[in-house]
This record gives sequence, structure tokens and C-alpha cells, in this order.
Amino acid sequence: MSDRSLSGEEYAAAVNRAAAQREKSRELRPLLKLWPFIRQYKGLLALALGFLLIATVATSSMPIIARFVIDNEFSAESLAVGVSYFGWFFFAVLIFSAAAAARFYFITRLGERVVADLRKAVYNHITSLSPAFFEITKTGEILSRLTTDTTLIQTVVGSTVSIALRNMLGGFLALVLLISTSPNLAGAALLIIPAIIGPIIVLGRILRRLSRSSQDRVADTSAFAGESLGAIQTVQAFTHEEYDRAEYGEAVESAFLVALKRIQARSVLSMIVYFLVLNGMLFIVWLGARAMFANEMTGGELFQFIGYAMMLAMSAGSLSEVWSEIQRAAGAAERLMELLAVEPQIKAPANPIAMPEPIGRVRFDNVTFAYPTRPEVAALNNYSIAVEPGERVALVGPSGAGKTTVFQLLLRFYEPQEGAIFMDGVDITQAIPQEVRTRISVVQQDPVIFSGPLIDNIRYGRPEASDAEVKEAAVVALAHEFIEKLPKGYDTELGERGLMLSGGQRQRIAIARAVLRNAPILLLDEATSALDAESERLVQEALEHIMKGRTTLVIAHRLATVVEADRIIVMDQGRVVDMGTHQELSAKGGLYAHLASLQFRPNVGGEPSPVAAQ
Repeated sequence: MSDRSLSGEEYAAAVNRAAAQREKSRELRPLLKLWPFIRQYKGLLALALGFLLIATVATSSMPIIARFVIDNEFSAESLAVGVSYFGWFFFAVLIFSAAAAARFYFITRLGERVVADLRKAVYNHITSLSPAFFEITKTGEILSRLTTDTTLIQTVVGSTVSIALRNMLGGFLALVLLISTSPNLAGAALLIIPAIIGPIIVLGRILRRLSRSSQDRVADTSAFAGESLGAIQTVQAFTHEEYDRAEYGEAVESAFLVALKRIQARSVLSMIVYFLVLNGMLFIVWLGARAMFANEMTGGELFQFIGYAMMLAMSAGSLSEVWSEIQRAAGAAERLMELLAVEPQIKAPANPIAMPEPIGRVRFDNVTFAYPTRPEVAALNNYSIAVEPGERVALVGPSGAGKTTVFQLLLRFYEPQEGAIFMDGVDITQAIPQEVRTRISVVQQDPVIFSGPLIDNIRYGRPEASDAEVKEAAVVALAHEFIEKLPKGYDTELGERGLMLSGGQRQRIAIARAVLRNAPILLLDEATSALDAESERLVQEALEHIMKGRTTLVIAHRLATVVEADRIIVMDQGRVVDMGTHQELSAKGGLYAHLASLQFRPNVGGEPSPVAAQ
């Protein structure tokens, strides 16, 4: 895949191709893609298979022992011989029990280990994908694949596959011993096997498709619930609970109906298999009884034959049970492998250029960019700016002018279709994305606060920082005072999204995070627009501390926060339409003067009115 961003049409086409391929794929091939995760633990696999073989051989020996017990008439003189047969039977049971327990331990451990590695691999890969991927993929669906789908695979790898192998091996040994006991009766048994296997294959394909559909519907419910619960305050503020409950209920019912079809198909499969197996057994017993009465075989041989016929029938019946689980796991593996197959759009080139000593110089050179999901609208159009080290530059303009896009391209969340972006003289598309991002600190309008301890939220800016460095950053961000008043100070658990904190407090934690990162380039995205006057004063004061000596790019609708900028770049429809200081642009007229007149026009009392430009 090339480094350029895929268009919305290309993404849609890729999604449609994947859906079409899923409809066509009815094989177990996706499960083979789990082999790279399994082969790392060949020792565990070998032990599990070894004990599986021992347990199967021990089980297969029991009908032979029973045959000798039945066919030998024991007298008082030969009692010792009879006891020895029972001793062998006891020994076989002991070996089987120990081997079965060992097989369960090693195969279950293998399943847990493989799924743990798979979850890590999927999560690690997802976190490497660019925002373009998340524009078309719901987070709830990804979480469903990480939990529900991996649990299905854990069940199959840690249990179902073992059961299937045990039944396949046991069935094969039973068939071999059936033939050695009575070739004629074995031929009759072989006629029954295709009648059992046929429905398993046909209905198994239907189960596979229904299982995949069921898992997709469950993912839809997870996606909706995650989005709704993540915005619960908005839901309740707009009294939208009943509508969301109804929509979630419809999604759940849709998932239930698909699951019901899967259950019905599995029930029909079980009914057909059990009917054929039991009637096949009855037919074999009838043939065996006739052979015994005709003196063609002994009672012990008949018992042995029936024992192996039952083993063969039970193996076939059990395979029909686990087959549906294997089909479901194949669907789950397919969904997970789809995630792992997605190529990151933003990635390091084959031969990346090393970034020089950071100084904070930034340049956009004739950059044109449109978002993948909105290819018909250029967010930036032949956009060119140059920011010198230590300069404080403000980006202003109406909503949709492209200000936030400048930040997203600088952070390499996307790549431009035309033009180039340089940082400290290096085209950032030729550098490792992580190296580019380490030179940038960001303070957003609505900062992300994680649910862990407050100290870890600040340390997010530099995970290796000491507690002393974290507290020093909090002091600079004017956050230390309110943190000390919290119930557990820096160890206070903030809860999901930090809702226990005020907007100003969350913003100062975000500033402390940026201070701790100590990057040469600072991006401020509407850092004070959502705050009250007192909080804005404190946050603005904290920002003044961290802007010193750093290249700072500020996005602001409230022009009062950028009047002291070294330079103001006025944007409209993805272009630079003017540039200068506040005084120069106000005197010149144009878009900036118009925005300034709206925000600084006198109100009835003669004071400036801080009206936000939208």
C-alpha cells in the first residue's frame, strides 16, 4: 500500500470486497492463520497431543480387555488369570484418567496463551492505524472483536480442537479395530459414516455463515452501547434515553434473531446426526447378533465390536457438536485477521531520514489535503506557511477554514495529497512518525483524561518521568494547588474521562502533561474557549509559562487570547487569506477586521463584548 491517504471511494470499495469475500468463504482456512501464534509453543502442543494419544490408546484397549473377560470361563483354578484381566482394566482406566487430565491442562494452557498473544497483537496493530481507519470503523465493533471473538477462539484452541482431535483419533482407532474384529460388520459400519458426515458438512457451512452474521450483530450492539454510554450526559440532557433504549433494543433483537437461526440450524444438525448414529448402531448390533447366533463370532467379539462401534458413533456424534463451534471460531478468526490485515496508512518509509537536533522550525509548502471520507472538499488548498523557532503564531478564521487540519497533518495523522510539510528541515513523510510526534506537545480544547490516578494522567506526557518531575510540571501549570486539595492528592482516581474535575482543572492537567513532555513545538487547540473567565485567566497564565522558548501554534476563535501573538495567520476555505499582527490586521480591514469587530464591538455599557466568532 502506498503512503498516500486512501480516498473515501477506495475505503468503501475495500470494505465491500471484504464483505463479499466473507460471504464466499465457507472454509476453515481462517483458523490456519492462527498457526503463527500456536507454533511459538510447540512444546505445549506436543505435550497436549502426546497425552491425547495416550488417553485414546488407553480407551481403545478397554473393549479388548472386556472381550477376554467375557470369552474366558473362569474357574477357581483360573481365578488369578481373571484377576489379572481386571488388573489390566484398572491400569487402563488409571492411564486414561491421568492422560486426560494432563491433556486438559496443557491444551487449556495453550489456548489461554495463544489468545493472550492474539489480543496483544490485535491491540498493538490497531493502535498503529491512522485516524482514517477509525472514520469508517466503530470503536465498539473493535472492542467486540477483542473480547467476544477472542473468547470464541480461546474456547476452540483450548478445548474444542482438542475434543475434535480426540474424537478423530479415537474414531480412526475404533475403525481400525472394528475391521480387525470383523471385516464384514466393519463394511456395514463404513456405509453409515458418509450418511453422518454429509449433514455435518452441509449444515456446518450454514452455521458458519450464521455465526459470522451473529457476531457482526453483537458487535453492532457493542458499538451503539459504547457510543451512547460514552456520551451519557448528552443523552440525558436531551432526554434521549427512550429513543436510545428503543434503538439499542432493536439492535439486540436483531442479534437475537440471527442467533436464533444459528441455534435452530445447530439443533437440526444434532437431531439428524443423533438419529443416524443411533439407528446405525442399532443396525450394527442386529448384524452382530445374527453373526453370533450363526457361530461366526463369540460373545466377547460381539461385545468388543459393539464397543468400538459405539466409540466410532460417539466420535462422529461429538464431531457434529464441536463442528459448529469450530465454524464459529473460523468466523471469529476471520474477523480478527481482517483487522490484522489492515495496513497503516501512516508508517515509516523503508529508509527513514533521521531527524536533526530539534529547534522547532515548521513549514507547509503548497499543501493540498482532503479527508478520506470527504474527498470532494479540500480542507487545505495550496496552503503555505513558515514558522520560525520560538515564534508564537495564531491560526484564526471561521469554522471549517482548515485550522485543525493543520495540526492533524503536522502530527502525521494524515498525509497531504499534494505538497510537503517540513519540520526542522526534514520532510515529515520521510521520517519515522513517532520521531516527528515526540517533538510536539498538544493541549486540546477538550483534553482527554484517563480513569487512572491523576499523577499518571500528567505522566502520560512522559511515562518515564519521576514523581518530582510530575509535581514540578503541575506547579508550572498552576495545577498543584487544587491537586493537593483532592482526597488523595496526586493519587486520586479521576474516574472515566475525569468528570469529577471542572473544565479548568482538566485543562490545567493537560497543560501539565504538555509541560512534562517538554517538546520544542506546542500546539494549542482552542485551549481556553470552553472556560469561564476565572478558569481562563488561570489557564492563560499557565500557558504563558510553557510558551516561552517554544514554537507555538495557536488555534483560537476568541481573538482576545491571540492579540499578543507574534503573527496571526487568517485562514478561510483552506487558504491563507491574510497575515500580520493584531494591530496590522485590524487596521488593514478584511476578514480578520470583521471577526475582530464582532468580538470587540462595544456593548450597551461601552465595554468590549467578547462574542465568539463562529
